[in-house]
Amino acid sequence: MRNTIVNAAAYALCAIVAASTMSHRAAAQDKVRRGEYLATIMDCSGCHTPGALAGNPDKRRSLAGSWIGFQIPDLGIFYPPNLTSDPETGLGTWSESDIVTAVRTGARPDGRVLVPVMPYHNYGRLTDADASALAAYLKSLKPIRNKAPQIRGPGEAPTDPYLTVVIPK
Repeated sequence: MRNTIVNAAAYALCAIVAASTMSHRAAAQDKVRRGEYLATIMDCSGCHTPGALAGNPDKRRSLAGSWIGFQIPDLGIFYPPNLTSDPETGLGTWSESDIVTAVRTGARPDGRVLVPVMPYHNYGRLTDADASALAAYLKSLKPIRNKAPQIRGPGEAPTDPYLTVVIPK
């Protein structure tokens, strides 16, 4: 009888742990799905996917960085970087907190500030939950090795195509 009670208690504990684990996984999946939704409505792929700025996005390399940049007068030419989890050419070494900070404030982990074309001023209004969900989604992306072209300073010759941002006078 005692063994039956102990076994029943052990099974009950296992069931509780399994249910808790499944609930945690479901919550994590929901968070990633929310992040995917946010990345879609924020149109992250519109700039950060190869070919998207030319009207022909490479869906196999979604969010892997663009070979078309933005020229901003007096600042240079900036190419949207790889947002996948690739550790060498993407966000693979960034923490979720690093991503949230960059998206909300424009501050990168290395201290550089994101180019003004990146609408981090608007994204700074994301709720904590939404910013965390977006970061979780980006961290969940499979790594795609794709290095965006180097930034070009003012007066440096471009090596890749770019669009010019016109600032009204």
